[in-house]
Amino acid sequence: MERSDGFVWVDVPACDEETAEHLANVFGFHPLAMRDVLERRHVPKIHAYPDHLFVIVHAPEPGEPGHVHMIELDQFIGRRYLVTTHGPLGRGVTTDMALSGTGKVLERLNDARLRPASPFELSYALVSGIAHRQGTYLTDLASKVAVVERRVRESDEGDPVGLLEEMFLMRHELLSIRTIAAESREIYARMGALTRMIPPEAPPLIDDLVDRFERVKTQCDNEKEFMQGIIDFYQARTTTRMNVAMERLALIAAVLLPVTAIASIYGMNLIVEERSDLFQLGLVLGIMAIVTGGMLAWSKRLGWW
Repeated sequence: MERSDGFVWVDVPACDEETAEHLANVFGFHPLAMRDVLERRHVPKIHAYPDHLFVIVHAPEPGEPGHVHMIELDQFIGRRYLVTTHGPLGRGVTTDMALSGTGKVLERLNDARLRPASPFELSYALVSGIAHRQGTYLTDLASKVAVVERRVRESDEGDPVGLLEEMFLMRHELLSIRTIAAESREIYARMGALTRMIPPEAPPLIDDLVDRFERVKTQCDNEKEFMQGIIDFYQARTTTRMNVAMERLALIAAVLLPVTAIASIYGMNLIVEERSDLFQLGLVLGIMAIVTGGMLAWSKRLGWW
């Protein structure tokens, strides 16, 4: 920090109260910003201070079906430094998951594939990696959606309840990615409006991040609409099948109703152990056959079967 050339990058894998106090003393960070670092935040945030920007963004990480982990990355972007902290981590998120983004950027620095001239350019590399992770996650989800669409189209349903739940969980994941991308886009759109607080090289980098998050959001909307179309088609087809089955059951009940009525009136009085009235028995059976045949013909004319 005392040198006149270059800048420093401090990456804190897990920030506790002692570390937060030390960072505040060394860099002069505001207590409210340090509170945000120590507490988990589910919504991105940006706050401009006289000598630095404080930014919170989230990277997606797949969890159990239907759940997307939001890995928090906190950034203090100064003129001569970039301080990044991770977490607090949610349940099921490991330290390796949280450090994967910064680890890849560090590899590029060590291999000289990345040569940022300022802390903001380094921050851009980190956040562009987050945008890439969002796009990669969306690509994987789109492949799963295509598989489900083929199963539904080919009527290969297997377990219908499980298939429907799988589709709703996929739609929820798409909605989660869309929310993360949209909120990140709004944060960097706000940063672009802080013209007096950002370095000269920042505007084109901010515009690129806004465009990348916007693209992820739009693609999520398209995939979510496609997924909803698959769900609607599946539910409509299932409902139609149920209606057809109910019509057939109603037809069977209607056909058997007069038979049951006639049998209940005459049955036990026509066939007895001591004497059976064969004439009335034949008459009743004939009437039952005629009524049943008539109702079947009538239902056939209406197109019920």
